[in-house]
Amino acid sequence: MTEAILSVENLSLRYRVPGGAVHVLRDVRLAIRPGEVLGIAGESGCGKSTLAAAMIDLTGANAERTSGAIRLRGEDILHLSADDRRRLRGAEVAMVFQDPMTAFSPVLTIGAQLVDFQFNRTGASRRDKWQAACGMLARVGISDPDHAMRRFPHEFSGGMRQRAAIAAALLMRPAVLIADEPTTALDVTMEAQIIHLLRELQADYGCAIVIVTHHLGVIAELCDRVAVMYAGQVVEEAPVDDLYHDPRHPYTQALLACDPARIEERSGRLPAIGGRLPDLRTPPPGCAFAPRCSKATARCLTDAPPRVVLGPDRSALCHEVAP
Repeated sequence: MTEAILSVENLSLRYRVPGGAVHVLRDVRLAIRPGEVLGIAGESGCGKSTLAAAMIDLTGANAERTSGAIRLRGEDILHLSADDRRRLRGAEVAMVFQDPMTAFSPVLTIGAQLVDFQFNRTGASRRDKWQAACGMLARVGISDPDHAMRRFPHEFSGGMRQRAAIAAALLMRPAVLIADEPTTALDVTMEAQIIHLLRELQADYGCAIVIVTHHLGVIAELCDRVAVMYAGQVVEEAPVDDLYHDPRHPYTQALLACDPARIEERSGRLPAIGGRLPDLRTPPPGCAFAPRCSKATARCLTDAPPRVVLGPDRSALCHEVAP
């Protein structure tokens, strides 16, 4: 099996808040191998975006790692100096953020920012950097890139801004591209174009991609593997086809059942998962999903669930799943 280029090992992270702390990530384990596309799925508030930010060490000042490591090519990036971590961003790991409206400074042209993003390219002239940025804008589908470089962000549509953000992330040819909800702010047509673009770019540049999304259709279209998160934990991990055709964790089953594309009979109500997410200021001692789970037993409420290995690249965090 190919060695992971980026791995998250038993990572637990909390945010300090008035009166205590919110345990947003709890013993998260993931591995991203070169050239693959990993999807991270789950409902709002499950920790997806925090995990993505942690992978590039962009969590807030009130974030505190309580255990675990984030390793890039085997080295824990959280043990590096601040300067060394800054040098990794863009060159080794890059990120496309959720909102294309705020991805760029509004007072500088797109070209000025794309040139500045290449500050780590020692030995390259400003003209070289300008040409590299023009070429990348053309590659992501922006017509007349030289003219586009002279425009301000507000002169771009949402789809163009997201394409420019993807171009910015790829300028330094990173080994890992992390995309946090890259299609959320876009309409359906533009969403399909961005998915197609990411697939093409992954094939062209061979980088590993981590896609964070609550949109199950994006996962199905783009990803090789998927990790399903709930209440700060990865509750199931599987190759994407296996997960969609044979989900094993009760939460994954419930999540897929809520997908409108799977509704076969007309109904006056959309399916939903009853109950609420647990309060992560005081995480439950047992399974976090147990109060909402139709298969839960008494031990699910009191005992932490084991991670059950179900096959290659496949596991579930559940008492009731058989290997």
